[in-house]
Amino acid sequence: MNQQYAMKIYSAPLQGFTEAVWRNVHDKVFGGIDGYYTPFLRYEHGEIRSKDIRDVERKNNTVKNLVPQVIAATPQELAPLMELLAKEGYSRADINMGCSFALQVRKKHGAGLLPHPDMIAALLDAAAGYKDFEFSIKMRLGWESKNEWRELIPILNAAPLKHVTMHPRLGIEQYKKPADFDAFAEFLEACRHPVIYNGDILSLADIQRIEHSFPSLEGVMIGRGLLANPALGIEYRNGGELSCEEKRNLVLAMHGEMLRELAPRLQGNTQFLTKMKPYWEYLLPDMCKRDKKAILKATTIDKYLSAVGNALAGY
Repeated sequence: MNQQYAMKIYSAPLQGFTEAVWRNVHDKVFGGIDGYYTPFLRYEHGEIRSKDIRDVERKNNTVKNLVPQVIAATPQELAPLMELLAKEGYSRADINMGCSFALQVRKKHGAGLLPHPDMIAALLDAAAGYKDFEFSIKMRLGWESKNEWRELIPILNAAPLKHVTMHPRLGIEQYKKPADFDAFAEFLEACRHPVIYNGDILSLADIQRIEHSFPSLEGVMIGRGLLANPALGIEYRNGGELSCEEKRNLVLAMHGEMLRELAPRLQGNTQFLTKMKPYWEYLLPDMCKRDKKAILKATTIDKYLSAVGNALAGY
């Protein structure tokens, strides 16, 4: 292994953001990512949404190190998702046990599944039956108690998992309280599978701090931090931060590629701005606030493009 870096860097799934176009363009322009995870596939009302199917279709993805994520509470919900992934030629799937959105939790999806060990055991037993697939899990410490994982760990350890990604918060906390590093350390020691850390990684220093604190980690999974600084992967690999000029040029290139990919699909000002402006809620948080505000307040495509050009020129 390259002595310059020891851990793997993964891109976390974020609904509405890390879809196929973003993944493809990020991989092309920035790279430095060992695996991109898709926003979760779900089976609801007797079907999988067309939008979600398109996001995992091979023809729409140029990223080679792509892992589809699924969300399900029962083997019956899992089955049609696996049928789709098998049809598309995948051999990996990640099971979401960390989503804290109320709509999913009420269905015992995501973090809502964590208080139900018997259901998790049944789901993982069903997953093990898909012999052509490797499975991993993304989870939290629990839904409302940071000790819920303790009841789950024998189930997890007995399952044939490739790795477990742990976000050391509770589901009910969403993203509001600090990550619990003490509880994470206990989980890391108890888990027999390779472990990936997820949560509050916003800078190269954060990655290096996690690496120093938990040297046995397989890697880290980065969500909002990678939206804010798409260069985190290559900064970690290179062992140093990019200059503002280097980062600006790459962001400009990525933005241009995304526009070329998305423009034919987005009709009119509303669709275009609804899709593009939310990225700037995260992207380059150290940008001049006045310039960022101009981007977010733009009401037409022309005003948006002008505001982006001015903001990046002054970055």
